[in-house]
Amino acid sequence: MMTTPRTTQVLDCDGVEISAEVRGSGPPVLLLHGYPETKAMWRGVGDVLAEEFTVVAADLRGYGDSSKPRGAHYAKRDMARDQVTLMRRLGFPRFSVVGHDRGGRVAHRMALDHADAVASLAVLDIVPTLHMFEHVDRAMATAYFHWFFLARDDGMPEALIGADRETWLRSRFTGRRHDGDALPDAYDEYLRCFDIDTVHASGADYRAAATIDLEHDASDRDAGRTVDCPTLALWGAHSYVGRNFDVLETWERFAPGVTGASIDADHYLAEEAPAPTASALRAFLSKVAA
Repeated sequence: MMTTPRTTQVLDCDGVEISAEVRGSGPPVLLLHGYPETKAMWRGVGDVLAEEFTVVAADLRGYGDSSKPRGAHYAKRDMARDQVTLMRRLGFPRFSVVGHDRGGRVAHRMALDHADAVASLAVLDIVPTLHMFEHVDRAMATAYFHWFFLARDDGMPEALIGADRETWLRSRFTGRRHDGDALPDAYDEYLRCFDIDTVHASGADYRAAATIDLEHDASDRDAGRTVDCPTLALWGAHSYVGRNFDVLETWERFAPGVTGASIDADHYLAEEAPAPTASALRAFLSKVAA
């Protein structure tokens, strides 16, 4: 497979600059990364999808080469609005969205708030934030300790991580792969972008998940709002999510009619198992676009 030529653009999305790589042609697909990654996580999967689609891999607000404003809102509602604005600026008022980890939570909110823009949704190795927080036990708190650490609003996470950013960054990958502790191919790019502004921004992202995002999610549930577009859930067979949740049964409450499958990977599907991940996404997106 040949690498697809990419163009990088930085667009002003109502005061927040969002960096994106665009490649391929065909129906548009937006790819959103997780923590502590950047749009670089999608390069292998993106090249496969670009054979059939226009692929836009974007950095979320607070990550990569996008704006990292301190004191700004990092609610998934705001982060989703950034990306919808980006796609409109690029000439794509309606598109499919694929999100891993934090990007999956942004994509889930996007499908709820911008149903007119989202043609289909794919989420990688997550169950909804509300469900996660309502099912906290010792195993979850141990595996996802960083959720509760990063959500502290006393400056402690920023001070400790800021003192040794590389050790923290490495810790997010080592021990999280079923096939060993190899760092992802894009690790050097992640390290370049994991500056002190990202440390502050990502803390704000996790604090929002533990506060305002839960309010938004609970409000949707109380109102009976669910995702109406075609939805795909993929998860790592060896990940915490894959081992501890009935992923499809859980997502069915939030996105009726969801389909999906496990991938022979841990948490980082697109990097640990790019070929099967790309194949599953391509089959789903092709069906939606038909």
